[in-house]
Amino acid sequence: MSEGKNSTALDHTPTRRQVIAAVAMTFGGVALGSREPWAGAEEEISRRAESIHQEPVFTASRKRVYEALTDTKQFDKVIQLSGVMKSMAPGGKPTGISREVGGAFTLFDGYITGRHVELVPNERIVQAWRAGGWDPGVYSIAKFELVEQGSGTRIVFDHTGFPKGAAEHLASGWKEHYWEPLEKLLA
Repeated sequence: MSEGKNSTALDHTPTRRQVIAAVAMTFGGVALGSREPWAGAEEEISRRAESIHQEPVFTASRKRVYEALTDTKQFDKVIQLSGVMKSMAPGGKPTGISREVGGAFTLFDGYITGRHVELVPNERIVQAWRAGGWDPGVYSIAKFELVEQGSGTRIVFDHTGFPKGAAEHLASGWKEHYWEPLEKLLA
């Protein structure tokens, strides 16, 4: 824009898009890359601020996907399909999931724990999420946005705030222990 006499104070006001982009970059960066369901790890992990962005697609309704992620009995099946049960202690309780905002969850025999920050049935799940080996009090944010895609559902998944250096391990863990067995359950 010209800096002449016709210039107004609004000429220098950032657009809504500029503000949103600045906020996104300030709070963790934006993981840009392929939108393919199983894109390479290099495209899923932001190098500016460690975060994970994945978009797996399932041939099930948003309601069915939401239930599988928030119901104890259904998520037990996801764990069984992941093959992790073999390495769990005999008699352990693989899953416990509260259905309330603020409620706790424990997955994979207590290795993954946290609380539900937001639950919007059939649309969104936001969790304060942690792995067992992390320092006490360290929680990350895992966000599952359920988007209709034809007759199926795409999860727009973002995971931020985890310990530096854990991105590669976590990205592969989401695929191996969540998305792949969830796909088998929902097939």
